[in-house]
Amino acid sequence: MRILISGICGFVGSTLAKSLLAAGHQVTGFDSYIRPGSETNRAPLERLGARVLTADLRDAAAMAALPAADFVIDAAANASVLAGVDGKTSSRELVDHNLLGTVHLLEYCKVHQAGFILLSTSRVYSIAPLAALPVNVQQEAFVPDPTAKLPAGLTAAGLDETFATTAPISLYGATKLTSEVLALEYGETFGFPVFINRCGVLAGAGQFGRADQGIFAYWINAWRRKRPLKYLGFGGHGHQVRDCLHPRDLMPLLEQQFAAPKLAPGDRLVNLSGGRASAMSLRQLSAWCEKRFGPHEVVRDGTARAFDIPWIVLDHAKAGRIWHWQPVTPTSTLLEEIAGHAEAHPDWLELSAPH
Repeated sequence: MRILISGICGFVGSTLAKSLLAAGHQVTGFDSYIRPGSETNRAPLERLGARVLTADLRDAAAMAALPAADFVIDAAANASVLAGVDGKTSSRELVDHNLLGTVHLLEYCKVHQAGFILLSTSRVYSIAPLAALPVNVQQEAFVPDPTAKLPAGLTAAGLDETFATTAPISLYGATKLTSEVLALEYGETFGFPVFINRCGVLAGAGQFGRADQGIFAYWINAWRRKRPLKYLGFGGHGHQVRDCLHPRDLMPLLEQQFAAPKLAPGDRLVNLSGGRASAMSLRQLSAWCEKRFGPHEVVRDGTARAFDIPWIVLDHAKAGRIWHWQPVTPTSTLLEEIAGHAEAHPDWLELSAPH
């Protein structure tokens, strides 16, 4: 199968490209190398047999000139919930990257009748009910209060696909949610397959060094190097919780989606995550780091930030029902892989953090 990957030199794109090549697929991808560290992935991918092109997702002409493929995996995005409001990127840049770029890829799929797989995000879910979620603290981590009335679509297993997606969801979340809707409409209108995979926190060795886009990898790398770390918000205790998933665990699902018959629109959108088994708080992650690397001080800073939420774990039961999919990589293995990479690449934060 001929696969085209946007953002092929990013962490997720390069991880999937390696797995797809190993599975015998023909892989072409493109990248603009805006992300610090992405250039380091180009040569290794080319040695494995990938065709890597230089192109910008925002350039409609460049997208139209890409070689034909059977499926497109959209792994390119400005993936920070603070994008467009943090002063590092403008709101217009965010929309150009995450929404107009998706439109360009959908136009490509229309021309080539290529399938389209959008790697979306848990941050399409509404912030207000999550920020107000009643929680307790258990073993240094927030958990939803089982005695309280929880929002629709949220159970002990996490948020399912019926959880609210009404604003506010952040500008980042809005670009991804709009991309989801457009993708499904394009597929229905022009007759090509579309799948929406809403991912929890994707993490693993070689992820770039930004706290807002890869907290597990950033925290471990910073702890290993004795960099300053803070527990931000929620009283500065570090009890906020996220799940984690290695992107290579997406492969069994992608293989099925490549070959899937036409599905109802509601079955083309699923959550993918490590689920409750992978979820941990920053405080628990610190305990793991201390055991692995030794002690390191973390500053308590209870300053509230926009878009912060105490607990978000995705329920991937629907993916299990439709695709018989389950995450494979244990959290302990994922964290140890990041730690090993951190030890082998002592300059990783300097190389991959924004300048």
